[in-house]
Amino acid sequence: MHAELTTAYTDTRADALGWYLGLGPLRPLASRSLELGGVRLELCLLGASHQVLVHAPRGVCSETVACLGSARTPMPARAAQRVDGWDYEFTSLVEFLPGDRFDARVCALVTAVERHPGGMVGAYPGVPNAVTAITAERSGEGFGWSTWHTYPQEGRIVSTRSRAT
Repeated sequence: MHAELTTAYTDTRADALGWYLGLGPLRPLASRSLELGGVRLELCLLGASHQVLVHAPRGVCSETVACLGSARTPMPARAAQRVDGWDYEFTSLVEFLPGDRFDARVCALVTAVERHPGGMVGAYPGVPNAVTAITAERSGEGFGWSTWHTYPQEGRIVSTRSRAT
């Protein structure tokens, strides 16, 4: 799924991203629901990055990676904890890719996510290669999702991987 996001590109620095667990639903610019083995995953693209909500009879697991202001938890390279009945794991990586390498990587990323059965890409108007992308799928006894946030003005790509079991 590909969505043209109807907002200005405002996530202008990779290091401004924060990591939040347990936030209630935020208003998405685009969203996609997936039913996977009796569990509903909501993939949400925000004006300030992404939110994933995992809905199951035992509770909701909510992850938000976004620029939501100064009251943020810096994004860890790795985290694991219990969240509302879920065992949750998170990893993040920030890559710097100069010039053509950045453009080529974003193009390949967009193509791969658009082909993924649980994929979603949001592009920001007027800023080539500024995208937020999510893939989600069943993973063993739980669910996994990966996200990518691109910053063309910095040549940076922030990627995350999460799993809830």
